[in-house]
Amino acid sequence: MIRPMLTKDIDAVVAIEIESFSIPWSKDAFEDEMKNSKAYYVVMEEDNIIIGYGGFWKIFEEGHFTNLAITPAYRKKGLAKKLIEAMLNYCRTLDIQNATLEVRESNISALKAYSALGFCVEGKRRRYYTNPVEDALIMWLSL
Repeated sequence: MIRPMLTKDIDAVVAIEIESFSIPWSKDAFEDEMKNSKAYYVVMEEDNIIIGYGGFWKIFEEGHFTNLAITPAYRKKGLAKKLIEAMLNYCRTLDIQNATLEVRESNISALKAYSALGFCVEGKRRRYYTNPVEDALIMWLSL
C-alpha cells in the first residue's frame, strides 16, 4: 500500500534513508519537509511496515523529486517502479506538468527504472554528489 507520509513515519523513513544513502537526510530535515507546504511525501507499506518512501516538491507546474528509496531487503522486486508511478500520479492530481530529478551517474538500476517510465536525461550537474564525488544526471518527464 502507498499512502501519504505522516509525522509518525519519520523514524522508519530515516532508517531507510540511512541504509540507502552515503549522506542521508536527518530526522530534522524530514520534520521540516512535513511542514513545507510545497513538499509531498508518500510511504510504501507491507504488513504495516514501511519499506519505502519518496518525496517531491511542487514548484509551480513542476514536480522536483527530492528523494526515493526502498529498504534493501525489498529491492529488485519492482517496488521502486510502483512507488515512482504513484508519485507521478500524485503529481498529476496537483496539475503538475513535468517531473524532474537528479540521479547519480553510476546508479544504473535507478537510471533504468526512470528511463522505463519515460524520464529522459536532459543535462548533468558536475560534482553534484559527495561521498563519493560524482556527477548527477538531470532527468525530465512531461506529464
